[in-house]
Amino acid sequence: MQRLDGKTLSQSIFARLSQATAAFRSQTGTQPKLTVISVGEDPASKVYVGQKQKRALEIGYAFEWMLLPADISQEELERTIKVHNQDPQTHGLLLQLPLPDHLDPLSAMHLIDPEKDVDGFHPLTMGRVVEDNTDLYPCTPKGIVRLLENAQIPLQGQNVVVVGRSQIVGLPISIMLINRGATVTVCNSKTQDLGHYTRYADILIVATGQAHLIGPDHLKEGAVVVDVGINRLMSGKLVGDVDFEAVAHKVSYITPVPGGVGPMTVAMLMEQTFTCACQQQNLDPLTFLSQEEA
Repeated sequence: MQRLDGKTLSQSIFARLSQATAAFRSQTGTQPKLTVISVGEDPASKVYVGQKQKRALEIGYAFEWMLLPADISQEELERTIKVHNQDPQTHGLLLQLPLPDHLDPLSAMHLIDPEKDVDGFHPLTMGRVVEDNTDLYPCTPKGIVRLLENAQIPLQGQNVVVVGRSQIVGLPISIMLINRGATVTVCNSKTQDLGHYTRYADILIVATGQAHLIGPDHLKEGAVVVDVGINRLMSGKLVGDVDFEAVAHKVSYITPVPGGVGPMTVAMLMEQTFTCACQQQNLDPLTFLSQEEA
């Protein structure tokens, strides 16, 4: 069993981005900027935004955190988004979820300029994902593909089972793997006899938010397992949707929780911020980015 170590790979990506950002600033006189809009005092959201801020500043980006009051109106929220859409110094823009119940997240997210859509959630972005004609993707699926490709795990012709159908992970990763020649089956937590499907998987991707949903009886020998779930047990321990210890003897590769997919999501967000900054200067990001990774 080998770990698909997202923490190590993400550190390599951050180092590349730091060097690329310095070169970009030297050539253009422009500093890539990521702006995050959040609403209210949700503790988890504040932690997540804080992590993004820390990483962005370490790379050399400018970072702006628009922390809006919990009672803000939909109109005021959307006005804030439009202001940053029009701000040439903001290259990447995202709306941190969840929002308070009185706000409509889809309406707000759909207002984000697709050219600044670093989260990859805009309908136009998703249409480009289907066409396989974009540099911007939902960050978690993009991170999963990067992990698999970096480990030289073949995708073409492989039987892939995705458990979870969300527009954030399950749906886009399914499309991205179909575009790479995989045979993809999509299940969810309500699928009857889930093991019937998962036991055929060469690659199993699980994103349901149900702790230890997947055990050894769900897997065939030598399967590759990507665990997107992150769940906190009563003991306080963080675990995934897969029972890591129980399946370790049966898999060929597996992502740990934490330290697997999570760091890659942040890395892809930072990479896409740089991509947006380059594209808005009519430059190719690959001009600045080394191709070497861990």
